[in-house]
Amino acid sequence: MDATLRILDAAEAGIEPEFIDVGNAVYLSGNSSGITAEAWDIVRKNKIILKSPITTPQGKGYKSLNVTLRKALGLFANVRPVMSLSPYVHTHFPEMDVVVIRENEEDLYAGIEHRQTQDVVQCLKLITRPGCERIVRYAFEYARAYDRKRVTCMVKDNIMKLTDGLFHKVFDEIGSEYPDIEKDTQIIDIASARLASRPEDYDVVVTSNLYGDIVSDIAAEIVGSVGMAGSANIGTDVAMFEAIHGSAPDIAGRNLANPSGLINAAVMMLAHIGRQSVADRIKNAWLATIERGIHTKDIFVQGQSVKAVSTDDFAAEVIERLGAAPEKLRKSALSAGKGRITIPAFSRKPANKELVGIDIFLDWRDSDADKLGETLEAASAGALKLKMISNRGVKVYPGGIPETFCTDHWRCRFVSVDADIVSDEPVYRVIEYQQVLALLSRLNDGGFDVIKTENLYEFDGKRGFSLGQGE
Repeated sequence: MDATLRILDAAEAGIEPEFIDVGNAVYLSGNSSGITAEAWDIVRKNKIILKSPITTPQGKGYKSLNVTLRKALGLFANVRPVMSLSPYVHTHFPEMDVVVIRENEEDLYAGIEHRQTQDVVQCLKLITRPGCERIVRYAFEYARAYDRKRVTCMVKDNIMKLTDGLFHKVFDEIGSEYPDIEKDTQIIDIASARLASRPEDYDVVVTSNLYGDIVSDIAAEIVGSVGMAGSANIGTDVAMFEAIHGSAPDIAGRNLANPSGLINAAVMMLAHIGRQSVADRIKNAWLATIERGIHTKDIFVQGQSVKAVSTDDFAAEVIERLGAAPEKLRKSALSAGKGRITIPAFSRKPANKELVGIDIFLDWRDSDADKLGETLEAASAGALKLKMISNRGVKVYPGGIPETFCTDHWRCRFVSVDADIVSDEPVYRVIEYQQVLALLSRLNDGGFDVIKTENLYEFDGKRGFSLGQGE
């Protein structure tokens, strides 16, 4: 951070930083969230954050402050450009120039987890239409603003048909408004493999939170070093800029770290606030320094690099080249871009929502699915009928097979006794919630340990829940 601020000052960027401390030191001082109320006030007043890497404890301690800042401030778009610096930074992909645009607030990063039984913990994957619309439209607007030709959507909707299916559907809907931009959708697993083997085939990638976190690091690493890339986190009112890499406590204070990730983040910050010419000046000086072979230890290659330098010395070399431009690497052209991109507010369309059943999750230690099913059949006489039982998503009753391994966590699906439960796409009858309460009361009286319920809804006559594997 010190090196980056010296470069901003030398480039006359006009930045007057107001400093805050967040993370481990704040946590250890007694603040359980890792950030103080005063720091929140400073952030909300300034609207722009240039943030150093923060250590997030694994498995204990405060929740990720990176995620907290993104979600609390509504920073819905994470923008991560990755461009080859070949041959000055080693890569097998000299033509790579990819921007990963990642949804930044929801998905599994909502961090909603529960231990439900002795064997099973769950994490909820939350995908919303407003979240999808904002990030997809931002991706297309970014492509248009920076003269990008193609947007690729990466999802896993062959498995997660509702959550990732919604992301895909919104991509198709909004993409139709941008006929000047090529578009395609790929399954995330093969798309990640192709990105790693043929990155020159990609231009702008838009995807959900977890996938975006993974593929952006893949992209940064194969282009030379994850330590080189900057990242923008864009919201309606506030924006945060950071290196994409995490902290490195083992080299803290040793003047060894590569400041390039944070320098590039600062360049993105300047472009965002309308100072594109200063951004280009710094980026071109940085490119000229890299091109000259002046490298920090992490990217130094004997016989290829010219000079190994410390963090401070690298900053001094960049400052010395302010006003210069690279001779072979592509010059920065942020001045030609649009700068800040605005997204319209979400408008919710009314839908007819009807309750048609309930999934009741039980903690039940016996592994005999048939025994559980027969017991529930007897307990569920009335308006709701047991349709199926699944274990870890696989149907085990009726008609399960003995090879299916079962834990102590059972999903039991109940629907109206009048429902057509034979056809490939069942037709459900609308029920009243009092019928659900009556069923739950009977199960409680029967000694069943109900650990969770999920209401089953139809929206405008379309099923709003997934079928079990084998249902």
